[in-house]
Amino acid sequence: MAVTSPQIRNNFSALLASTRTRLLIISRYPGQLVSDILVPIVIAAMPILLGRAVGGENAGAIFAQNTGTENYVAYMIIGSSVFSIVSLAFWHVAWWLRWEMETGTLETLYLTPTERVWIAGGTALYSMTRGILTALIAYVVGSFLLGVNPFQGELLLALLFIYVGLIPLYSMTLLFGAVVLKLKEANALINLMQWGIGFLMGTYYPITVLPPLARAVAYLFPPTWMTNGARSAILGIGYFFDTWYLDLAMLGVFVIIGPMIGLWVFRKVETNVRKNEGVGIF
Repeated sequence: MAVTSPQIRNNFSALLASTRTRLLIISRYPGQLVSDILVPIVIAAMPILLGRAVGGENAGAIFAQNTGTENYVAYMIIGSSVFSIVSLAFWHVAWWLRWEMETGTLETLYLTPTERVWIAGGTALYSMTRGILTALIAYVVGSFLLGVNPFQGELLLALLFIYVGLIPLYSMTLLFGAVVLKLKEANALINLMQWGIGFLMGTYYPITVLPPLARAVAYLFPPTWMTNGARSAILGIGYFFDTWYLDLAMLGVFVIIGPMIGLWVFRKVETNVRKNEGVGIF
């Protein structure tokens, strides 16, 4: 059945209403936003200070042997800032779905003419807004606190890598949401997942130091390309394909296939759960 213009308007209205609701809620709890800003700085500061303690004045030269830059401070702050965006994406979508299941409102959503994907899109738009804003602030503040220039390199190109990577990233959250629907668990899954993604995307190190199998998996993980693209644009450490536009094109491939796979898996699991188990059983 063809989608009419009123249907499209209603779907976008539901998406924006979902986003507005979550932004309104978080505006009442500014402490959570402060925490979002502090966490990337703290998790970057720990290895940075350890490097200074172990390497001393030679820390930068030692780090450059494997990364191509002596600016290990900016390297790790960029990594932790992108990691915070990725981690929040999985947290927000998974907790939205789990909350709807616990309160029984997910079943109510099935009675509305708006697909759950559009409501999830509203949550994703909220998460993007919150994640990008707090990550940028964390990057700038953390850079100043730890003594590096946050405005070096090609910042606009770095932001382009991050924004393009958001599409396959949130497609992956649909895959994760399907797992939450199936297992009816969010907290333990996210705790395991977030450190796994930090390992794969090379939050503190280049993925070239990973074992071959882990490195191959990392190349299939869009946040890996986001992180390396942002670092290369700012620090000039080198793109995977040597030039920025080829790396960006690879992210473009993820942009095409990511939503198709994410939507297909989410709808498949959702249909099976509704038919066989129900969404209100925990």
